[in-house]
Amino acid sequence: MLDQVRTSDGRLLKVEISGDPRGRPVFLLHGMPGSRVGPRPRPMFLYQRGARLINYDRPGYGGSDRKAGRRVADVVQDVAEVADALGLDRFAVAGRSGGAPHALACAALLPDRVTRAAALVTLAPRDAKGLDWFAGMAPSNVHEFRTAFNDPERFVARLIPRSAKIRSNPARLLEELRGDLTADDRQIVADGAIRSMLLRNYHEALRSSPYGWVDDALALTGSWGFDPADIRVPVLLWHGAQDVFSPAAHSTWLAGRIPRATAVLEPAAAHFAALRALPAVLTWLLADAARQG
Repeated sequence: MLDQVRTSDGRLLKVEISGDPRGRPVFLLHGMPGSRVGPRPRPMFLYQRGARLINYDRPGYGGSDRKAGRRVADVVQDVAEVADALGLDRFAVAGRSGGAPHALACAALLPDRVTRAAALVTLAPRDAKGLDWFAGMAPSNVHEFRTAFNDPERFVARLIPRSAKIRSNPARLLEELRGDLTADDRQIVADGAIRSMLLRNYHEALRSSPYGWVDDALALTGSWGFDPADIRVPVLLWHGAQDVFSPAAHSTWLAGRIPRATAVLEPAAAHFAALRALPAVLTWLLADAARQG
């Protein structure tokens, strides 16, 4: 089974495919930091739904070569080339957290190939008019994103040693986040299976370098390279109302601009509850089966 793709510009992308090998294809774009081995629905669920889940490391993460200076929109070339390597014409795409804007980019810029898209606990563009981008965001995230936007060199200088510490002890990242987690999120990340997946995910994300994380943060706070208002395919926006890492107002802003958006807001949920929502989201993505390739 294909586990890597060489892009037209010579980079290597590390790929992992799970579920039904003959199933309907869905790209799942991981969070930040994240990797192809991140949390996903169980294999039996994927088989029962007839889903072929395609995960790959964004440039600079895990086993994928870096693409310095990438924008969010640059994900489109990589997704298209992985799809081409797999012989896929049409597919659905989902993204969680830092992967969600990248899923929206695919929906905007691959309208003839993407059937449906889902963005879970997404951010809105940094230049979103009428949105107080930092309102409701945890102070730690405010500081990190402001530094990435205003002083990228300082941001990179700080993130490199932080990444090294997390690589050697992935649980450190969850401990850093603990003070901002709701009771519901704490319960989710305390689950043995989920915690194991998260720690494996963080370790793989930072195994080869810190630059996937660096480039993600710079891309998310820079110009995305597309306008969400141009998206014409059906989009599901899922958010937990208690999220302080990517506040729910970001999805609300996007819902008002994406013509065919369906917004789901869970009142008691926060950021990590998106992991629980993935099976239902996948079912929604596959509902448009007649148009899958």
